[in-house]
Amino acid sequence: MPVGDEPRVYEIRIHGCADTEEALALQESIARVLCPDEWHKGPCDVPWGFTLGAEERADGGESDAGESDGGESVVLVLGIHTSGRTAAEVADRVRAVVGEAREAVLCEGDAEQFEELVEQYRIESGSARS
Repeated sequence: MPVGDEPRVYEIRIHGCADTEEALALQESIARVLCPDEWHKGPCDVPWGFTLGAEERADGGESDAGESDGGESVVLVLGIHTSGRTAAEVADRVRAVVGEAREAVLCEGDAEQFEELVEQYRIESGSARS
């Protein structure tokens, strides 16, 4: 994973959730790592958001998010917009929360899937220069 200074969308994919309910239950504890004071003024230091993803099957296909038949699991996807260095730090903090039972993998993200993060960053960085 490149550790650059240019902000972009990254994903931290949390594998090993048995079903959608378990994946959604993890969101609150991860959110508190990213934003300990949910009622703070102003934006978070790192724009972030969640979605659910499909777990890849052994044959290279994907299961549908939320299905858990035949041992397939759900992937909780945390999108962040930041530098590579900060993304790596956030991934380490997320790994500490989800524990060893689940794998948290940092990878390049899909800016189209997390358009709101790109827009939030654009607005915040524009207002920071004003």
